[in-house]
This record gives sequence, structure tokens and C-alpha cells, in this order.
Amino acid sequence: MYVPFEDISEDSRVWIYQTARQFSAQEKELIKARLSTFCDGWNTHGNRMPTSFQILDNQILVLAVDESGLGASGCSIDSSVRTLRELESEIENNITDQGKVTFKSNSGEINVASALGIKSKVTSGEIDSQTFVINPQVKSKKDLESVWILAGNSWLNRYFPN
Repeated sequence: MYVPFEDISEDSRVWIYQTARQFSAQEKELIKARLSTFCDGWNTHGNRMPTSFQILDNQILVLAVDESGLGASGCSIDSSVRTLRELESEIENNITDQGKVTFKSNSGEINVASALGIKSKVTSGEIDSQTFVINPQVKSKKDLESVWILAGNSWLNRYFPN
């Protein structure tokens, strides 16, 4: 069952999807409508779960499920990915590819790069230890407070000179 994001438990499990580009206003409305409907019926083995979503920075989708009563099953998670892939195709924006690193430029612009080529972004100086990147360790709603962390405090730290 859909629950407004601000009302879902802080301990709710979250999945963060970084998109290739920002959403237009029309796309945001489509996403909100589609995900509200999806969340309202999201279930595990026929049992509906309290679920929600949020769009951050016009480019990051967060899905949340309160697993305190019933955990999300593999099939229920697959159904969420299927819904996101349908949206992805419809709005022509890469949502489900997890091989991306999202970072903010010095001007605050959000950029997305392939994880395979991220070292070159560090070498070129486009990303330094003070650049904000999406924290892949975020697993619950309460962790969203640290969704943006300094690259020097992330797994990218290995690329910076000590």
C-alpha cells in the first residue's frame, strides 16, 4: 500500500536509482503517477507492504518499503525493477543500470559517469576528494541523510593520493 514518503518508517529499506539525466516536469508527473499506482499494489506473496518513493534532485529515484511486518521477496523486488524498466523505456532515461557513479560538479550540477571509467574522472581532476558522490551504502530511509558524501570518504578514496 502506498504511504507518503514522509510517513514511511525511518527503518524502511530503500533502493536508490541514479538516472542518466534530470527528469522533465512531464516525466516527473508520469513517474509519480506510475509509481504511486505500483506502490499501492506492491506486495510479497499476496500481502501488501507499506511502500513509497521519492525523487531527489530531479534525477534520483528512491523506492522504500517498510519491512517491519513482512520482508520484500525476490519476486516483489523483480516487479519493482520491471516497473522501472517500463518507465525507463517510456521516458528514454537510463534508470536501472547500476554501473553508474553520480557526482556533483563544483557548480552543483549532477553528472553521471560509468563506474568503469571513473578513474579517468579522478585523474582529469573532474572528481576530487571534496566532490560529492552518491553513497552506495545507503540501505534505509534514515541513511538518506548521507546520500551525498565526499568522494574522499567513499570507495573512490583509493584513487586519491594520500
